Amino acid sequence: METFEMFMETLLDVLVSNAIHLFELVGVAVLIVAGVQGVINYIRHDPMVRLKLAKGMALCLEFKLGSEILRTVVVRDLSEIAIVGAIIVLRAALTFLLHWEIKNEEAEAEAALNKEFREIRAQQTARKESAKAGEE
Repeated sequence: METFEMFMETLLDVLVSNAIHLFELVGVAVLIVAGVQGVINYIRHDPMVRLKLAKGMALCLEFKLGSEILRTVVVRDLSEIAIVGAIIVLRAALTFLLHWEIKNEEAEAEAALNKEFREIRAQQTARKESAKAGEE
């Protein structure tokens, strides 16, 4: 029976370890892609560059947070638990701040679009009125 428990423990360690590395790798890849796209969008003077970059960073942090949560499965020592817990709290706080920033950026972008839309509608209305006045 002890052999089975050792086998299961080893299997769990291998699966969790590989999953942690996979999540970390995906998080790094997402951050690299978001960073490169951010530079390209900055060069193009895209007004949504900050929003797009923040969304990429938030997604990266979600993967990194997932890897830290998985790490709690294989932690064996109380000091390791404290370290992993602190990392989880820090990454969760960063994720919260990024989501708050994304929400604010989206609200600003929507307000700018609404303002632009109202200006276009006002110009169209003014053109129609001047066209009607010209016909009379």
